[in-house]
Amino acid sequence: MRFVKLLLPLVLTAAGTVHAAVPTLTNGTLKVAMEGTYPPFTFKDDAGILTGFDVDVAKAVAAKLGLKPEFVLTEWSGILAGLQANKYDVIVNQVGITAERQKTIGLSQPYAYSSPQIIVRKSGSFAPKTLVDLKGKRVGVGLGSNFEQQLRAASGINVVTYPGAPEYLADLAAGRLDAAYNDRLLVGYLITKNKLPIRGAGVIGQPEPVGIAFKKTNTALGTAINRALLQIKADGTYAKISRKWFGEDVSKP
Repeated sequence: MRFVKLLLPLVLTAAGTVHAAVPTLTNGTLKVAMEGTYPPFTFKDDAGILTGFDVDVAKAVAAKLGLKPEFVLTEWSGILAGLQANKYDVIVNQVGITAERQKTIGLSQPYAYSSPQIIVRKSGSFAPKTLVDLKGKRVGVGLGSNFEQQLRAASGINVVTYPGAPEYLADLAAGRLDAAYNDRLLVGYLITKNKLPIRGAGVIGQPEPVGIAFKKTNTALGTAINRALLQIKADGTYAKISRKWFGEDVSKP
């Protein structure tokens, strides 16, 4: 596979859609990687249909680019490597914007903010407020995530990595872990929607930004994505998506 060359400059219609060649792996298609197991961001509903906040954002951005979205599901542990290997054009899966990641991949402007949160069993008395409270505890986290890095940097925590959130949340509910560590928005959704026997404990640090990831060399695609994100925020599409999933605007810290 190869990148399609950018033949024309970006041109906006009155409707705010980009009608120009956008450099993607397949002409006319935006291949979007995501886990598909990370509610409420990307998951399959009871009918087996891929849905979620990030799915809706990806569809809205693709529409502004004049491209058809094609979703590629993959585990988080290998999602960044897949981007570098040209398996897809972008990742829309709550990719944290960090200085370390920006050394090797392109990241759009932030499209959402949230804070990390400690998760514990609902029936237990353990109520950690900070990462210091997790020292000596078995804590489940996604392999290769920002959350894993934060736990390891805290030191003294028995970090247990998993390919995705469903696996470690199941182990937490079953008592095989003392806690888990993930996104505040995820915790709230699971508590209200999935009735898991878990609860949120300490919220850690300040809200952190997430962006759409693309190959660092594909700057034209990055420019187009940033333009599309501005458009869906300006025309109210983003606000509608955000309220649908969280009842609030998550585009600001």
